[in-house]
Amino acid sequence: MEKQKIVITNRVFPETRALLEAHAQLVVNESGEPWPDDELKHHCRDAFGLMAFMTDSIGEDFLAACPELKIVGAALKGYDNIDVEACTRAGVTVTIVPDLLTIPTAELAIGLMLSLGRNILRGDEAIRSHGFQGWRPALYGTGLDGTTVGILGFGLVGQAIAKRLSPFGCRILAADANPVCDTQRNGVVFTDKDEVIAEADWLVLALPLNAGTQHVIDRSAIARMKPGARIVNPARGSLVDETAIADALAAGHLGGYAADVFECEDWARKDRPDAIEPRLLMERDRTVLTPHIGSAVVDVRRNIELSAARSIVDAIAGRRPAHAVNDPFNPSYELAEDAEPAARKNISGGR
Repeated sequence: MEKQKIVITNRVFPETRALLEAHAQLVVNESGEPWPDDELKHHCRDAFGLMAFMTDSIGEDFLAACPELKIVGAALKGYDNIDVEACTRAGVTVTIVPDLLTIPTAELAIGLMLSLGRNILRGDEAIRSHGFQGWRPALYGTGLDGTTVGILGFGLVGQAIAKRLSPFGCRILAADANPVCDTQRNGVVFTDKDEVIAEADWLVLALPLNAGTQHVIDRSAIARMKPGARIVNPARGSLVDETAIADALAAGHLGGYAADVFECEDWARKDRPDAIEPRLLMERDRTVLTPHIGSAVVDVRRNIELSAARSIVDAIAGRRPAHAVNDPFNPSYELAEDAEPAARKNISGGR
């Protein structure tokens, strides 16, 4: 029997290819850059399955052009770039990777905080640009000890960040409309979103992106923050209004902004900007910006791909894949507890 066609939209590890090649005929994007939408549709028009990444936008137009599609194995935790309801109507199962990204994302969040507060990038640049003649009274920054860290969203990522912050001697506040853990864990104090925003010296975002969380940090929220407070965003770019962030940095109200994610990446937004706010790029002294490397750990990325691949293999074999976030044959299916529902309308942690 002829093998099913599976499309992979980005380069993958050899182990991922080997797993899928045993069960399917593969078409793989080896270019290192995302396919344009029309090219992706062309490759998927007769495909049974798709391994999707952050760069892919899966909506009604795409699904209409790909009538044979039965499975989208997303190598993702957050899946706001996939219209799950449209997939359900089209008979397409969507799977995610719910927990492999948690620890590396939390680690990067701590790294962003330390880099921003302690002027690590500026120090590196000073050494490379001017040489080093020994200690000078320069680049005084802010540590974590004794500060108040506010975490918006206390799902798996928020919890992992709090756990890693605990030894730093911080006071940790958290807000989550639907906490799913022991609220006394790691000395975290639970309160409401407004108090977290107002009290934080460091505000860390650990939310999924949905209609209720887009621009949760806007001009109004920033105005309620302490003068000199810093924001760290390892979650989704559109949780913040980047223009408002740039304005607050320029005015001196914000002490800094560190981000691994940006508004221009958020495909679910029809009005997303084309590029990162230019003033953030120019503000070198008070920003740390990384190119969405939250899960960029070799073993982690390999395991994320393999998890998505196993879901596709299950679908080929007629089995219900693990970590499915929908069920085309049961539209009333409820998301599993370890999923991260993009459809929530209030402030809620990325589980």
